[in-house]
Amino acid sequence: MTTERFTGQTAVVTGAASPIGFGIAARLAAEGASLVLGDIDAGRLEEAEQKIRPEATGTIHALAGDLSRREDAEALVAAAAGRTGGFEVLVNCAGGGVILPTPDHTEETLRATIDRNLWTTLYCTLAALPVMAAAGYGRIVNVGAESVRNGLYRHAVYNAAKGGVHAFATGLAREYAEQGITVNTVAPAWISTAEAEARLTAAPEEVRTDMAGFFEQITATIPMRRPGTVAEVSAAVAFLASREASFITGQTLSVNGGSSML
Repeated sequence: MTTERFTGQTAVVTGAASPIGFGIAARLAAEGASLVLGDIDAGRLEEAEQKIRPEATGTIHALAGDLSRREDAEALVAAAAGRTGGFEVLVNCAGGGVILPTPDHTEETLRATIDRNLWTTLYCTLAALPVMAAAGYGRIVNVGAESVRNGLYRHAVYNAAKGGVHAFATGLAREYAEQGITVNTVAPAWISTAEAEARLTAAPEEVRTDMAGFFEQITATIPMRRPGTVAEVSAAVAFLASREASFITGQTLSVNGGSSML
């Protein structure tokens, strides 16, 4: 990146060990941000930190925890505020749904999907708001899901969680508009990642066959006839997290190849 939009700023990125979270964190670091990274997977979070560090000009701090637990979310935000005296950006990327036909969900998968996506966003945002309000400035960007709009097959429960994330952003944006805080959502459609491809390759044949049909269904909903990339999602998040997006709040920016249009 040739810009330095985030020099002198600190960004908290949750779900930073996931492919999309890592991509977002790397993009913000490349544009000058100091980072505080959170994820439930301590090992992968450490790997993410080490991969980003050589290219970063700001500081990087990682703290593992279950962000669907309020105390862990508050600890992450406190670590960010304590190290820097405050922070300007919160990216809520922690998530991960269990994608199944609706009747196949169990109590465990239902709760896991809601916990990972909605509660992580709620708790991290609630912890961050007082810090941003005190500073009179903040950028909150949630990573939502295009499936909330297009009703993608097997995504009903996931949509229940991500739909809550979308709705939380719009209500919060109006509530905090006069305090210098913007709240927006980036909603990716199907995003191809090397990690997902590797898991699919290692899966049993019947799973690969099923997923091939599923991906064919997804691709049919996208006029560009391809999945998106992590870089395309990261670019959208970086824009909404920047000062350039100062008059944009309460919006959902779909990174979707045209799978739904308004």
